[in-house]
Amino acid sequence: MKRLTALLLAPLLSATAYADINVGISLSTTGPGASLGIPERNTVRMLPAEIAGEKVNYIVLDDATDSTAAAKNARKLVGENKVDLMIGSTTVPTSSAMAQIARENGTPLIVLAPLAPQGEEKAWVFTIPQTNELMADALVEHMQAQQVKTLGFIGYSDAWGDDWYKVLGEQGPAAGIQLTSNERFNRTDASVSGQVLKVLASRPDAVLIGATGTPAALPHTELRRLGYKGAIYHTHGAANQAFLRIGGKALEGAILPVGPVVIWDKLPAEHPSKALAAEYAQNYEKVNGPNSLSPFGAYLYDAAQLLKAAAPQALAKAKPGSAEFRSALREAMENAKGVVGTHGVYNLSADDHFGHDQRGRTLVTVQDQKWVLLDSAQ
Repeated sequence: MKRLTALLLAPLLSATAYADINVGISLSTTGPGASLGIPERNTVRMLPAEIAGEKVNYIVLDDATDSTAAAKNARKLVGENKVDLMIGSTTVPTSSAMAQIARENGTPLIVLAPLAPQGEEKAWVFTIPQTNELMADALVEHMQAQQVKTLGFIGYSDAWGDDWYKVLGEQGPAAGIQLTSNERFNRTDASVSGQVLKVLASRPDAVLIGATGTPAALPHTELRRLGYKGAIYHTHGAANQAFLRIGGKALEGAILPVGPVVIWDKLPAEHPSKALAAEYAQNYEKVNGPNSLSPFGAYLYDAAQLLKAAAPQALAKAKPGSAEFRSALREAMENAKGVVGTHGVYNLSADDHFGHDQRGRTLVTVQDQKWVLLDSAQ
């Protein structure tokens, strides 16, 4: 009789062994990174309410593009909300602040900025955006084809600017391109006239602006105002509608690398991201209006695809709300293969927590304040 009772109870016990999956999200919805963070916040409503039969709860906080606030949010999420996974933040500095908390507390973190964590943090951090190396490689190839020999640089005076200058310093000389300047500005600066004059004084064939969102338009418009006629390149961090709106006609001809979702309707039918990118883009613009699509919101959507792929494996090993589940989720994400996102296909490993390949990038130029595939613009 006892054995029969145990057998009858077994399905009930297994069905109730799980709990809600809690996801804590910290975004830069105010401050200098707001033009990137707001589309991410708008995407939260599009995330799955249920994964593998388990309810998913999302707790969303604003870090105001401030690293101290991002760290405070992360501590609240792991300490008070007991989340199973953190997602955020919007910028590299704020994401870096969260990465420290993720490591300290053994909570996996999916970042929405191209952060490359080092040391013990690396095990707990997974990065959705394309690496700067992958995107810079596409830009350098184009520069080389256009006979660019000298390149001026102006970028943020933080980790984003530092990494782009480092990557260009490594890839440029190998392609016969020498950097002629290393000027910096803060995300909140209202003027960059002095720095731009120094860039112009170095007489570069082209200029690359290592900035993101609306602040990236400031050096560009100043370069054109002061008469610079050469090519101006940007990073994938500048690819949003607010950048196009703020820069206006001065941005005509700007060149930058973007993820597939930005030009989803121009992708060939066989591109693995086309269907999901179309789904996301159309649903996003249905709610937020025409021409509101942003690659930054799509990064959050891709983070959810990674969670959807990994959660069933973690649920088979442990219950949400436990250290064992967080560890199992981290392990499952680290071994995720062939996860299709709006920005490409993710294949992760212990050595690679980015997971992108060349399917995750394409070059565009600005024509009439719209993104146009570079090949079709020439």
